[in-house]
Amino acid sequence: MITRRTAMTGIAALLTSIPAHGAPGEQFSVTSGNDSLPVSRYAATVAGKRPAVIVLHGSRGIELRLRAYERYADALSAKGIDVYFLRYMTPADTAALTPKSSTHESRDAYDTTRFDDWANTVSATVTAILGRSDSSGRIGLLGFSLGGYVAADTAARDTRITALAVLYGGMPDAMAAKVKHLPPLIALHGEADRNVPVAKGRQLVELGKSVGAEAEFVPYPGKAHGFDFSDTDPMTSDAIDRVTRFFQPRLAA
Repeated sequence: MITRRTAMTGIAALLTSIPAHGAPGEQFSVTSGNDSLPVSRYAATVAGKRPAVIVLHGSRGIELRLRAYERYADALSAKGIDVYFLRYMTPADTAALTPKSSTHESRDAYDTTRFDDWANTVSATVTAILGRSDSSGRIGLLGFSLGGYVAADTAARDTRITALAVLYGGMPDAMAAKVKHLPPLIALHGEADRNVPVAKGRQLVELGKSVGAEAEFVPYPGKAHGFDFSDTDPMTSDAIDRVTRFFQPRLAA
């Protein structure tokens, strides 16, 4: 049970324990098919070869809540993990998925046509990172909402992925029956999520277990979609801490 004292402690930790690193230190592009997609790198300060986590944003992009994503980058890079923000959506994707001119049904239908290309884009980014002289060869995926689906889809296809963390996402329906492999994974999901039903997160974890993967599901009672983007909810710091502690040992060389 979360008491007032626990909540205040969590908020204090959220506001003070994760230092802001500011702007990414490097930006580059990856080419996938006919598209060139931007990548921002938040490098850890430790020397030598380092693991990496690729962050995959939700359908509304990174810039809308940049600092919320950066909190994860700060926490991971503080533990010696390089973080890469991949903007995997093309301008056509953004136009098709904007809530102002689409419905939930039309967005779902569009996503189904794009998962293959999005997974290819993530795999192209994996190749680019593995080719760096500072790469340890161990890469995790961290996906949020639509990005969680893209992350899970890619991890099922690309055996180079070492670990997978999904927040309020799942596995695309068309891919679920084809899955033969998944890396160790953790799924965090608000039980009051109206955008992506909590059952999708549970199903992803059960799918992982069915193919022999280490898999953990973390429910957040009463929490809605995107709960961890709040600047004041103590569950934000809880989610960031869980994700960081999940990746640390699994990406260690």
